[in-house]
Amino acid sequence: MGRIGRRGFVLAAAGTLAALATTGGAAARPAGLPAGAARRRRTPRTEFRGMWLATVANRDWPSAGGLTAAEQRAELLHHLDTAVARKLNAVLLQVRPTADALWPSPHEPWSQYLTGVQGQHPGWDPLGTAVREAHLRGLELHAWFNPYRVATHTDPSRLVADHPARVHPEWVLPYGGKLYYNPGIPEVRTFVQDAMMDAVGRYDIDAVHFDDYFYPYPVAGQVFDDDETYARYGADFADKAAWRRDNIDRLVSEMADRIKKAKKAKTAKKDTSFGISPFGVWRNVATDPLGSDTSAGVQTYDDLHADVVKWVKQGWIDYVVPQLYWHIGFGPADYAKLLPWWSDVVRGTGVCLYAGEALYKAGDPAQPAPWQDPAELSRHLTLAATYPQVRGHCFFSAKEVTTDRIGAMATVVADHYPTMVLPPA
Repeated sequence: MGRIGRRGFVLAAAGTLAALATTGGAAARPAGLPAGAARRRRTPRTEFRGMWLATVANRDWPSAGGLTAAEQRAELLHHLDTAVARKLNAVLLQVRPTADALWPSPHEPWSQYLTGVQGQHPGWDPLGTAVREAHLRGLELHAWFNPYRVATHTDPSRLVADHPARVHPEWVLPYGGKLYYNPGIPEVRTFVQDAMMDAVGRYDIDAVHFDDYFYPYPVAGQVFDDDETYARYGADFADKAAWRRDNIDRLVSEMADRIKKAKKAKTAKKDTSFGISPFGVWRNVATDPLGSDTSAGVQTYDDLHADVVKWVKQGWIDYVVPQLYWHIGFGPADYAKLLPWWSDVVRGTGVCLYAGEALYKAGDPAQPAPWQDPAELSRHLTLAATYPQVRGHCFFSAKEVTTDRIGAMATVVADHYPTMVLPPA
């Protein structure tokens, strides 16, 4: 099964609030849903209603590099206002897309996606403004970080001269047309944590958020060349895969510990949660009897070396948002099979489960028929309401929350979001 995720998106113009007209009626009952379940839907007291706001390649915001500070700010506030209009309560803003920063970081350069030039001051503080303005609107602001991606190209000379990846070229590996920090180097792990924790200490962010990028997605015919690093640090492991998983385990557990210590020491501005949004398939059942009834071409445990189930069971994270980016009834990865599987994973752990929703697929002519139906996503929420472990949903991404090509988001709002609610504590 080919993965359609967050990479490879092309820039499209942002829509306007005029696109927010509500359409659609009651969602049809999904196959396998108990009769009357849709009628039993009640607005919960708390529910996560989030949207990702991507900055990499100017995917959602800013709409282009090089806008003035006033133009950037106006676009950002428009996205926040749209979230409120859709009765959402959380925005997951990508603030470190490629080993850079959307705040005045002492560790890394200003992001090129702001000004079009890496390292150039944009004339304002985007993250500080986002936190303040989100809170004024009753929204949570989750700071979304990508730990290891350095660049969407393989030429270090295109980075600013004092970029850590140029100061420490031994930290960096090219793969699949991109540059990555090598997760197996302990100094790299410490550095990326320091860079992210700077934002935790400076701002009243509500959460630290990682997505699905740990070790890179496999690229046919290419090798992530960390043999030398494995030879240096991997002697205690049965194979390279186990060593790589341990590297990512350490990143997650150490980051969780540092966030908690910052809270206790009051060096963080406020209590800060820690959440991760993995690829939606941990392992297929054919690979592991504990896996999901899927036949996905990517397995996050085996290919990205991310043992998300372990992180949940160990309580290292506060919430998990698996990217369940498939329609109900899709053979290789059926939403209706993955949702209960993830519900079982979090059961009894205290970790909140939010379902990641592929709003970007709704109305895309390249997608199959279910995604041409404005009610497909609404059916996801109707199904999720029958699983008490599912505490909410997050939509990818902000651009589609606004433009809403076929009214799928408006249908979700009409069917499931009659009033604003608070996110889970």
